[in-house]
Amino acid sequence: MNKAELVEAIQKALGKDATKRAAEDSLAAVLGSIEKGIKKDKKVQIIGFGTFEVKKRAARQGRNPKTGEAMKIAASKSVGFKASSTLKAGL
Repeated sequence: MNKAELVEAIQKALGKDATKRAAEDSLAAVLGSIEKGIKKDKKVQIIGFGTFEVKKRAARQGRNPKTGEAMKIAASKSVGFKASSTLKAGL
């Protein structure tokens, strides 16, 4: 499912009076809130759905696949998602 399909699903869930714009605004509000929560608290937990959490990757040695030369890969951060047991059970 992509973003356009998700907006369409939200519009259907909101009912026949809901506009596509209202569905897009709802999705933007949810995603924006999750993003702010991750930046502020480093973790957003939605009971029954899952947890978004900042994950740190340490600096490490790597190899340039083209030349085979050793290179240093800088430390970085990414966002991880862990599905709740309720969500997993429903799959």
